[in-house]
Amino acid sequence: MRNRRLIQRMVWGYSLLIGLAVVQVLLVFVNMFREQSFTAFELVFSIGSLAALLLGFLLPVGVATVCIFVYLVAYFVWLASYAEVDVLSLSWLWLPPAYMAAAAFIKVGLIRNKRLMERLDELEQRNPEVDLDTSLGNKDAFAQTLVKQSNLANRYSDIYHFCLAMFKIDFLPMVRESLGSQGYARLLASLSEEIQEQIRYEDYKFGLGRGRFIVLFPMTNHEHLKELTDRIKNALMDMPFLDRKDRDLKLVIRAGALVFTKEQFSKYEDIDAVISALERNTETDLIGEYI
Repeated sequence: MRNRRLIQRMVWGYSLLIGLAVVQVLLVFVNMFREQSFTAFELVFSIGSLAALLLGFLLPVGVATVCIFVYLVAYFVWLASYAEVDVLSLSWLWLPPAYMAAAAFIKVGLIRNKRLMERLDELEQRNPEVDLDTSLGNKDAFAQTLVKQSNLANRYSDIYHFCLAMFKIDFLPMVRESLGSQGYARLLASLSEEIQEQIRYEDYKFGLGRGRFIVLFPMTNHEHLKELTDRIKNALMDMPFLDRKDRDLKLVIRAGALVFTKEQFSKYEDIDAVISALERNTETDLIGEYI
């Protein structure tokens, strides 16, 4: 939202700048038509208006503001004392300051936009395992989290445990074809939001591609895991979503789960084996203990 406001301000700044340039050229043509001449003095002032635009980009905003104030005072005194009052002389009272102000306005927008992009880049470098659009962790994030959770559950097996669940979009090629690339990206973001609404704050969610989502549930009783996965699966399938032809998308979601056991601890180091076990369990909506 903030980035959108910055872009909107820059659009207004560029529009104002283009409008000022059009007005200046129009005034020059009007003056040439009326006076049938264009003196070197008028040429210098026209070039000075463009120089004000350059200064607005180069100078700090505070310095540009002071320059605008000094120019207005000095030009008003010159206009009242020496200059001939005509279309161009009146326009030069406000065109150079307006150029400088518009350039400074655009510069501020560019600087803020640059800072925002730097923050996003820093965030992406700090958390490269999280998709900023869907807030889903990727496979590397899942591997790191799984290692930590399995070590905790193995070390404190009497008091700590966790479960895993995979939710998989069935008939994925047909879904992608009916949505297109942009629609499919929006679907993933919507599914991620719906999963977040169905789980606790302390749970972890990951996206592994090919329509697969994994949720890690710390301190979840395996007796309630079937009910939990069914609730999330049904919420995902009941989520309203339109395809490219504005028809309701009928999603089929399969779910499978794993319950951590201490005997299987060594196998949790193989992330691919864990994912394969979860994917096998989705074929029959199974909750298993073995990898």
